[in-house]
Amino acid sequence: MLFNSTEFIFIFLPIAFAGYFLLATATHTILPKIWLVACSLFFYSFWNHGYLALIFISMSINFILGHFLILHKRKALITIGIIFNLGLLGYYKYLDFMVANINFLFSTELPLLNIILPLAISFFTFQQVSYLVDCYKGKIDKYSFVDYILFITFFPQLIAGPIVYHHEIMPQFYRSNRIKINVDNISLGIFIFAIGLFKKVILADNLSLTVSDGMHHLDSITFFDAWTVILSYTFQLYFDFSGYSDMAIGIALLFNIKLPINFNSPYKSTNFQDLASRWHITLSRFLNDYVFNPMSRLLSKTIYSNLPIKLSTNIKTSFNLILLFLLSGIWHGAGWNYIIWGLLFGTGIVSYRTWKKNKLNIKLPTILSWGITFIYINIMLVFFRLEEVNQAVLLLKAMFGLNGFILPEQLSPLLNFFTAFGFSFEATPLKDKYRAIGLIIISFIIVLGFKNSSEKLDTFKPTLLNALFIVVLLIYSIISLTKATEFLYFNF
Repeated sequence: MLFNSTEFIFIFLPIAFAGYFLLATATHTILPKIWLVACSLFFYSFWNHGYLALIFISMSINFILGHFLILHKRKALITIGIIFNLGLLGYYKYLDFMVANINFLFSTELPLLNIILPLAISFFTFQQVSYLVDCYKGKIDKYSFVDYILFITFFPQLIAGPIVYHHEIMPQFYRSNRIKINVDNISLGIFIFAIGLFKKVILADNLSLTVSDGMHHLDSITFFDAWTVILSYTFQLYFDFSGYSDMAIGIALLFNIKLPINFNSPYKSTNFQDLASRWHITLSRFLNDYVFNPMSRLLSKTIYSNLPIKLSTNIKTSFNLILLFLLSGIWHGAGWNYIIWGLLFGTGIVSYRTWKKNKLNIKLPTILSWGITFIYINIMLVFFRLEEVNQAVLLLKAMFGLNGFILPEQLSPLLNFFTAFGFSFEATPLKDKYRAIGLIIISFIIVLGFKNSSEKLDTFKPTLLNALFIVVLLIYSIISLTKATEFLYFNF
């Protein structure tokens, strides 16, 4: 069941909402939580009933471990918990990748298990790891199995985030006003949900047509078509994932729960450090809190302190950042393309930090800094999109002009003088390129010229004009729902 499907919008969500607040009138305040748990488990099992047993077993083991960690803060327990969660993730997500690489390196013929990746395992694994660590650190003292299941499975953010912490979400379910209908939250929720639905259905899904078309012509694609394809993907990825996050935040608000924002105009970034703080914010936060800081301390104690030479703080930090984003790449998927993507992301941040510390104190103009950052994002996302590295190389060659510069033949009368510079005018295989270029221009205008959804959320007022805006967005998006397509981050 997808957020952008008619059965979710018109059947599941109204039933979940009505049941929650009807049960809230009962004397037992745990009933609304149980209802949400039931709805969330149904929502998850709707994809595949086999997933339900796995997530229930995982939650049960983690809850028991968390219970003992609260009572007995022992390193052995937290170690067992982390190994269990990462081992489960590793088995389902990376075992076949490892076997395939062993076969390649050692010319063996070990059979692949063809393991089906359970939906959302990367996201609920991280949330459970953060829960165990917080139990170990004494940040959690209230616990019940119903509360824990609700924390992990709360359906607005279950499949693709935002990745939330126990201490920021569960206290909201203890507030007395959580089980009362809040008109302000409902209007805010519908507003942000409408924006997210528009992003997904009207923008991302239409941009995806150009991307899919371009993937069929990687052998013959040339400079302008290559950039049309990758720019379409760059904006498709943003509108798809930020659209999901907006819808998740909006749905949660209907139940008086506030989820953290996940995007803050990332394509306005003028450097990669800024980009990392604006894109998939809750993942960056998790990696910093639960991976980077512990990893840095561990490396300092075990490796850096035993080296024959003393490394500077900058060198150690740079290495840690490269390693962190390598792990981020691996988290996104089992493939060399994600490893390369992670290394490119880490290299971008380290390069910026090095430039910022240069003794010449050279500062680039903002527009130039933005341009370099945005071009690098597109180059990096080639590997994010294409699983086969050789296919990514084909697209990169075209983007750098190694396959020639061919303009659409329809533009020949206007731009014929470009032939003197080596350009030619021919029919290219990419379909609907003018429609694609129009969508790219609209995307630039939206992401660079307007406030993002979280900024609009902060200033939203339930006026007649805003109500009209919501109605138009919803109607236009819903009538365009010819086919509900999966969100890109469901693959992770």
